Amino acid sequence: MNIWVDADACPVVIKEILFKAAKRTGITMTLVANRFIQVPRLENIKMLKVSAGFDVADNEIVKRVAKDDLVITGDIPLAAEVIEKGAQALNPRGELYSASSIKSKLNMRDFMDTMRSSGVQTGGGPPPLNQTDRQNFANHLDRILTQYISSS
Repeated sequence: MNIWVDADACPVVIKEILFKAAKRTGITMTLVANRFIQVPRLENIKMLKVSAGFDVADNEIVKRVAKDDLVITGDIPLAAEVIEKGAQALNPRGELYSASSIKSKLNMRDFMDTMRSSGVQTGGGPPPLNQTDRQNFANHLDRILTQYISSS
């Protein structure tokens, strides 16, 4: 298992949780972003800087992800693509996307995009990450990693 992080939009507090988990487990983690991101100096934590551009980081993750890898992303289309390749996708709020749930999330996302492009105000973005979100993420990540380690 490798952990891939869609790092451009990943909150700092979530990256810190991920760094601690990678250090504790020794699982390889790669942060993919179009700008440099400081990572701990550990052999199993890497930074992959890609060129700037729409979906460049997402496309690089999709190209490199393998079955049973874990991708950390809030990007629903990216989550759908990695699930299709047999990987898991966990968002920074602790929701594990599944093959069944991702379809409805894609449909809702596309519907909201259509509404926005036709001029309908759909509200701001998601609320700020709170303590419950962080705890949900940490708990779900721990369950995934524990399950992987015990099956290895």
